[in-house]
Parts: sequence; C-alpha cells; structure tokens
Amino acid sequence: MTPLNFGHSKAQRDFWHTLARRLISKEQTPFYICSIAPIEQALEELDTAFAGLPLKHWLSFKTQPLHPLIRWWQQQGRGVEVVSEFEFLSALQEKFSPQQILVNGPAKHHWLSRHAVRDISVNFDSVNEAKALLPLAKKLNWRIGIRINTREEFDSEAPEFPTHFGFLGDEAVSILKKLQREKVRLEMVHFHLRTNIGHAAVYQRALDEVSEICRAAKFSPKIINCGGGFPAPNVLNREGKPVNATFRLPEMRDVYQQLLKQFPTVDEIWLENGRWLSARSGVLVVKILDVKQRGDMRYLVCNGGRTMNAMISAWVQHEITSIPTRTGKTIATTVNGPTCMPFDHLTRRPLPASLRVGDHLLWHDAGAYHLSWETRFSHGLPSVFWHDGKQIKKVRERESFA
Repeated sequence: MTPLNFGHSKAQRDFWHTLARRLISKEQTPFYICSIAPIEQALEELDTAFAGLPLKHWLSFKTQPLHPLIRWWQQQGRGVEVVSEFEFLSALQEKFSPQQILVNGPAKHHWLSRHAVRDISVNFDSVNEAKALLPLAKKLNWRIGIRINTREEFDSEAPEFPTHFGFLGDEAVSILKKLQREKVRLEMVHFHLRTNIGHAAVYQRALDEVSEICRAAKFSPKIINCGGGFPAPNVLNREGKPVNATFRLPEMRDVYQQLLKQFPTVDEIWLENGRWLSARSGVLVVKILDVKQRGDMRYLVCNGGRTMNAMISAWVQHEITSIPTRTGKTIATTVNGPTCMPFDHLTRRPLPASLRVGDHLLWHDAGAYHLSWETRFSHGLPSVFWHDGKQIKKVRERESFA
C-alpha cells in the first residue's frame, strides 16, 4: 500500500493538534472541534481570487449546521442558502433578513406555503412547485428563479443518470416564458452541478447551455446562481489523487468574466460553495481502544468512525494524524469505528506501526457534511467544540443515555 500525500502544511497540522491537546486530557472522545479561522482564510482566498467581480457568497446551511458558524455568518451580513423547512426556520430564528435567505431544494411547495415571509429568494425546482407557489410569490414579492438541470449535472455514483433536480432544457424554456407572462419578480437562473467539480471548463459548458436556454426563452437574468461544487483542498479521492488536482481559482475567474459577457444584464453572480468553505474548518478526534492483527492487515478499533461520525469517508480520503505523534515504519492499517459493521472504517492505508491503545487520532477536514450525516448507531452523539479564533467553547454536550 502506497503512503498518501494530503498536502497539509505543518502549520495546519500544528493548529489542530494544539486545539485537540487542550481538550483530550479533560474531555471524553470522540468529539468534533470546529474553528472559524480556516473559514476566514477560505473567504480571503475567494475575495483575492475574484476581486472586482460582482460575486455574492451564500452559506450552504446543510453543509455545516453549526449554531456559532451560522450566527457568525449572519453577523457578517452575508446570506444563507436553505433547502428544508428546518433550515428555513433556523435562518429566521438567527435573525437573517428575508433578503438574506435563499430557498433551494426539491418539493418545497409542501412546506414553504406555510410561511408567509416577504422578499425572500426562491428557485423553483419543478412545474408542480412553480404552479403551487406562484400565487405566494406574487403576493409576497419573492425574488424568483428556476433551477436548470444542465447536461453537466449527473449522479456522481452513476454518471449515466441525470439527477432529479430542476428543469431540463425544453421545460426550462417553457417555464421561463410562463413566469415572464405571469409578471412575477423573475430575476435569476440557477444551476448546481454536483460536488468536487474537477475543472473550470465544466462550469463554462454548463453556462453555455444556460445561455442557450435564456436566449430561447427571451429572458435576460439579473442574477446567475452558479451553485457550489468547488473541490475541497487536502482531500483525496478513492484512488488517492487530490480532488482539486486540476481545479484552479484563476480559471474560475475567467469563467465568471466570460459569464458577464454572455449575460450583459447580470448584476450579481451567486455562489454556494459549502464544502470548499467549511471542510477545512473541523476535525474529528477519536481514541484507539483496541488493536488486532489479521494476516497482513492491522486493525485499530476506535470509539468513533464512519458509521457514526464520518459517512463521507465512504467516498473520499482524509488525512489522519495522531497525538502523540507516531513516526517510523508504516504498515497496512484499517482504522475502525466501534459499531458492529465492517463498513465502519475511516480509512485503510499505511500508518505508523507504533500507534497503540490510548493514542488519539485526528481525522482532518471534518467540517462539511459530518454533523449533517451523524448517526446514533448503537451510540449517542458526541460533543462538539467551537473555536472562535481565541477560545474553545463546548457548543453541544455529549448525548447521554437519558
């Protein structure tokens, strides 16, 4: 088995080890630590790369539904993208203004009609949804768009199949024409391709298709919502290659500059990059409980793992480091969680043979879709800690049996 190179700097590893060491002597593992510092850095990277462009960044609520992060984002005056009734109500409770709330997702006509909130932004996802919500959209002055399902959008696990979201080409043209006749506040078109987009050219092809649809519908949007999909740094695919190996922010800048030429009426470009912003902002800390040898494979049985804490490890590989730091000879190792499922393993790769019972492992880049996909399989939920740049605060208690 070949050792993997994730690309983290020593400073990045030291940052998380420093935070983890402050907790492991007094807190029961497993637990998550999340920090605002990497998100601030990610936003700075985007602001630098896209300086001068009319971009607006929306926080994808579902990616990291963590209260202090949501509150911090609201205090920055930025908007939040929601895809469910729970997220919508949370955004209202956190005092996001209606103009700061963007509603996406399928089948929302089954819940959004219960909430008469004026001036929100809504992307219709289907003909039935548009028909059901159109009276409210008019009455409440919603900023309306539609989600377009381009040829670049497909199921990553089964690329031969498109996703079930949004409108295909001809039906997108039809619904845009209808909405214009209805004199609704139609201002945008939206697409979201998938996660970990490999190259800027994918976005350009999608935008070319969106441009054709808008021309056919004689629709001139004020806003193009390009969704998310930027691949997170320091994360590898199943084959051990960086998911962002061919992705470059300067090339995305070229795409957005071309967008402004393709759509001369556009005032704003909206982005919803959840994973790229927040993946780097958290770690999962687990403890080795037992060690077993099975032929040439060593097994480390830990008190946290894939089934409970890191479902995303089924698709991508994240760096694992240890406290104390273990070096020397590496051997083929599987890091298992505590549940009774062979599926429950964080990784299978060469790790130091010196790792032992009682050591702590840090599973890095655990700031995206981990809290969202937690399970209580045989166990309760772990505690969560928040680092505001200076202090660490427990923001969720470990779930007890009671």
